[in-house]
Amino acid sequence: MTDRRVVFDFAVTFANGGGLQGQEFRLDIDGEEIADDTLAAYIVEDLRLLMVSNVEILNKRYITETHKRRDVGHQGPTVVALSHPIRDGMVTYPGLPEPRVYTHMTREASQDHYAAGTDFHIGSIDMVANTGTYLDTPFHRYPGGFDLAGLPLDRVVAVPGVVVDTTDRAIGPEAFTDVETWGRAVLIRTGWDRHFGAPDYVGNHPHLTEAGAQRLVDGGAAVVGIDSANIDATESGERPAHTVLLGAGIPIVEHLARLHQIPDVPFEFFAIPAPVVGMGSFPVRAVARWT
Repeated sequence: MTDRRVVFDFAVTFANGGGLQGQEFRLDIDGEEIADDTLAAYIVEDLRLLMVSNVEILNKRYITETHKRRDVGHQGPTVVALSHPIRDGMVTYPGLPEPRVYTHMTREASQDHYAAGTDFHIGSIDMVANTGTYLDTPFHRYPGGFDLAGLPLDRVVAVPGVVVDTTDRAIGPEAFTDVETWGRAVLIRTGWDRHFGAPDYVGNHPHLTEAGAQRLVDGGAAVVGIDSANIDATESGERPAHTVLLGAGIPIVEHLARLHQIPDVPFEFFAIPAPVVGMGSFPVRAVARWT
């Protein structure tokens, strides 16, 4: 396969003033294209930027060039973030309301409540639970299933992980042949996260079939994640993968990102949501960690 890279300029605006610009930035990509939101997430994550208000991607183009990513072996970073950042107005799933991120109390206003020289920012966010990279518990599908507050933490904290690579649109049980899934976080790596935020992200996305989901239930998976728009196909109203996995008490993490950054070494997976009573889904900061 011919290596592909994206070349682009970027402009970062910070919430506390100022900005950062870059020109002719080059990045290895898996696949033919990558969405602007995914590129923005790379910039924020790789440069470890804080208080980012906006990232604008400019002059994006694609080139054929040998990938520069080095073999991480045991020398690279031991943690990789696998969640899409949540930004004001971002689109996770077309048709669902976009999140609104705003200020509840400004630093200037807080000075009326604290000692001189002491100020704080208090933010606020309005969003549906299925925003960004999120976890589904059985309550998302079944009224009697456990909710976020009842989620067994041993299913989402330091879970031994396995990455399953596939280029299939409909992912069946054959994708997991000879894959050890018992007690594992099974992360399905399709590369579809490059479309996150793009119009074609949902509709023709890779998904798990009912038989594929049943294979993971029978194989004792602890949690199942995918870097796609939905673990199910969405052409009809049926959701067999959700039905089978959540019916067996197996949480699902959708819209994962950067799974290609996990090296071929043993790793642990983390995806912890807030323990909200009476809700079945919520964003997570998903992380893979290896030594």
